[in-house]
Amino acid sequence: PPKSQAEARKNNMKRVEANDPVAMCQMGRRRYSEGDYDGAFEYFSKAAALGDIVAHNNLSVMYQKGEGVEKDDKKAVHHLEQAAIGGHPKARHNLGVIEKENGRDNSAVKQW
Repeated sequence: PPKSQAEARKNNMKRVEANDPVAMCQMGRRRYSEGDYDGAFEYFSKAAALGDIVAHNNLSVMYQKGEGVEKDDKKAVHHLEQAAIGGHPKARHNLGVIEKENGRDNSAVKQW
């Protein structure tokens, strides 16, 4: 295990440079928590392109809220669907809620 925060960040950057989607998603969360939405979007997008379902879920939230990107419900749902297809439980629930709100009860039930 790393002996300091600096060492942990250095190790994480090595993993990011090696195209590790989990490390990219972690970096995105760090940027997001610091209010750097552009940086978060960049890392989440790279991780999502590599199939990371947590990154897809996080991108969905950013598009829903318009944080670092223009608010876009279609893109939000797209990323939510990708996360749900990958098995992300919160994404499945949230997608079910959206389906229910849009009168698609049969689709909603499949998500829950």
